[in-house]
Amino acid sequence: MYQHPFHYQTCPWVPFYPTYMVTYQLPRTYPPVDTKIFASSVKSFRLLMEQGSILLDRLGNLAFAHKMMTAAQQGKNAEVDRMIKSIGLKVPVTTQFSPTGVNFILSTDPSQNQSVNCCSLTISMKWGR
Repeated sequence: MYQHPFHYQTCPWVPFYPTYMVTYQLPRTYPPVDTKIFASSVKSFRLLMEQGSILLDRLGNLAFAHKMMTAAQQGKNAEVDRMIKSIGLKVPVTTQFSPTGVNFILSTDPSQNQSVNCCSLTISMKWGR
């Protein structure tokens, strides 16, 4: 095979310059910062934290916890939901469980001066091996 006499592999003194591609991005424009929605989310999240604390206090009652875990182990989802609702939390709670753990998802209620659900708090705990 024929190679050009000035090929960079056969002539090491001929410098090889890599090719670089320069791209230019136009500056992005962002809307002005408005902290009203964020401040509302912070306030709502404080409520979720307070409600989460109430939930944890109730789950700390060993008789309640035993009854709830027994219902979950038997696949009685409606009973688990009923027990969680009996706590009287001000926010909706979704419960997901498996043999090894449980998740409680506390969400803001869109009817509480908000048009959408702004935030949620997930409490994940291990309860089995």
